Amino acid sequence: MTEKNAYKDTVNLPKTKFDMRANAVKREPELQKFWADNQIYDRLCENNPGDRFIIHDGPPYANGQLHIGHALNKILKDIINRYQTLQGQKVRYVPGWDCHGLPIELKVLQQMKQSEREQLTPLTLREKARDFALKTVEEQKTQFQRYGVWGDWENPYLTLTPEYEAAQIAVFGVMVLKGYIYRGLKPVHWSPSSKTALAEAELEYPEGHTSRSIYAAFRITSLAESVRELLSPYLPDLGVAIWTTTPWTIPGNLAVALNPELTYAVVETQGDSESPIEFKYLLVAAELVERLSATFHTNLTVKATVKGALLENCTYKHPLFDRESPILIGGDYVTTESGTGLVHTAPGHGQEDYIVGQRYGLPILSPVDENGDFTEEAGEFAGLNVLKDANGAIIEALQEAGSLIKEEPYQHKYPYDWRTKKPTIFRATEQWFASVEGFREQALEAIKQVQWIPSQGENRITPMVSDRSDWCISRQRSWGVPIPVFYEEETGEPLLNEETINHVKDIIAQHGTDAWWKLSVEELLPESYVNNGKKYRKGTDTMDVWFDSGSSWAAVAKQRPELAYPADIYLEGSDQHRGWFQSSLLTSVANHGIAPYKTVLTHGFVLDEKGYKMSKSLGNVVDPAVVINGGKNQQQDPAYGADILRLWVSSVDYSADVPLGKNILKQMSDVYRKIRNTARFLLGNLHDFDPAKDAFA
Repeated sequence: MTEKNAYKDTVNLPKTKFDMRANAVKREPELQKFWADNQIYDRLCENNPGDRFIIHDGPPYANGQLHIGHALNKILKDIINRYQTLQGQKVRYVPGWDCHGLPIELKVLQQMKQSEREQLTPLTLREKARDFALKTVEEQKTQFQRYGVWGDWENPYLTLTPEYEAAQIAVFGVMVLKGYIYRGLKPVHWSPSSKTALAEAELEYPEGHTSRSIYAAFRITSLAESVRELLSPYLPDLGVAIWTTTPWTIPGNLAVALNPELTYAVVETQGDSESPIEFKYLLVAAELVERLSATFHTNLTVKATVKGALLENCTYKHPLFDRESPILIGGDYVTTESGTGLVHTAPGHGQEDYIVGQRYGLPILSPVDENGDFTEEAGEFAGLNVLKDANGAIIEALQEAGSLIKEEPYQHKYPYDWRTKKPTIFRATEQWFASVEGFREQALEAIKQVQWIPSQGENRITPMVSDRSDWCISRQRSWGVPIPVFYEEETGEPLLNEETINHVKDIIAQHGTDAWWKLSVEELLPESYVNNGKKYRKGTDTMDVWFDSGSSWAAVAKQRPELAYPADIYLEGSDQHRGWFQSSLLTSVANHGIAPYKTVLTHGFVLDEKGYKMSKSLGNVVDPAVVINGGKNQQQDPAYGADILRLWVSSVDYSADVPLGKNILKQMSDVYRKIRNTARFLLGNLHDFDPAKDAFA
């Protein structure tokens, strides 16, 4: 044997066709085509011996390109589904899309000329909105599949299909029959920019909003018997001091609320101060006297003190309108944390104000129209916009009336329309509501039966459900599922019962919700109401899109035989505790007394590498399509393929906010390369392995 060949037969030389480089941009689509052509997902679902395992998909909104948050969410679901598949479970995953609502309407309107908008009918708008939604669904579906996500992509659920809409009407119908749905004049979050009511989940609270806050005083005109002797010496120069961040609501003022447990003080103002106050005496919370002295730049001297409860039913004169109003006992929202300890109360412009007003039988005054402009009820302020010029005009009028004490800017969180990014207002309008009070305790009990991952999820949703007010479910828009109500022409009385709801539901199941706009009232009504001597008109409100997606357990999980209700898991971002998790819980509990899910798993948001929120203005947005396919400059943004994105998702602590950027992607690419080359070596090492000869127990 020569030295040259001495070790030839003892050297292990790995052999494999498994490439060192992934060539992901080319190979991944080929692999995904192989899965589809050979129905790998379907065959595994059918042939696995275990039980069904169902993640019920929270529907993304069909109105634009996917972002990195979508990728995190869908890949997390896919990782869990594949793990359960490997465990032998029969996994069925039906992706869905949320297809109705204002955001899609806005996209359609933005693409139209002004002349086209002016001639737009509800049916034309609905047709264009449907086309837009369906086109977006197809685009997003292609992107989701490119992430390598397995699912029933040929049979997704869409909230715009007739079968879905009919199931939603059925959910609504059960709530009507149980007495949970009612119509009422109540203050709701109103978006002048969208001209519709909004639910809490459709609001955002950006930092940096500054309001024109004011301190004002209203002249006390009469005293309750319990304080007449004590306070009579200070009349007629005694004013009740209030503070508000919304001066435009002063025309709607019908009361001042106090805290019965607080002690209030009559203070004498200093007439010769640098900022003289028109009133010689003011009524304020006793513990705020020192702070208010500094705020008003004047010395306030306490002349008398009185328990809040004794001041109930004193009256004052409105500074701008010829009316007297009472001082009333409010709720625990009346505190000494800010303001004067006395709260300006406008029952048509605030939730707490409304509740107090109802308790005392006050009218609901809301002199503001859908555009946010004052109506004739606002007198000299009619036509002014409450978010623009009304505040200035009212502050000036209060100054002239001698009511204004001080104006100052106040920075705080204020509700904005989540789509138009414009401020909202509280405005009393006739709306349809779901009375959460009727099933709140059941919902709280259902929450306890659910496994929450991470566990603090339960601590988030519990107070939200415990404290939430009734759910405003009506919207003044065309693109949505109609509230199937008729109104008697003569009296305005709503017609909404089991017979009418079921009749409309059957029509919608066959023809879709366009039927509500296409068919006449006579065609939509059951026969027994067509010739009963009364004339009816159709309602024009549609349902909140959270009611749409919140009915998916009924329209999808409960209706499709391959799925299950309650589902094993709902998995979405942590913001859905006040969104989809909650709307689904409320509709399910109202209908069946149980939560629609056994487990709720939440993930955080994707931030940049420094922990900042991603935004186009900061230039730190990571586009999943660019990660996979590369950017225009392939040196700056190389094509990593979907596996790098999937590896990143598998590597992070999803329960908190997760970072992503170019450095992290490069690190993931290096890790992936090590995994791939290790696998390549192992596979190569097995090239001459014969299980029949070489396997051992």
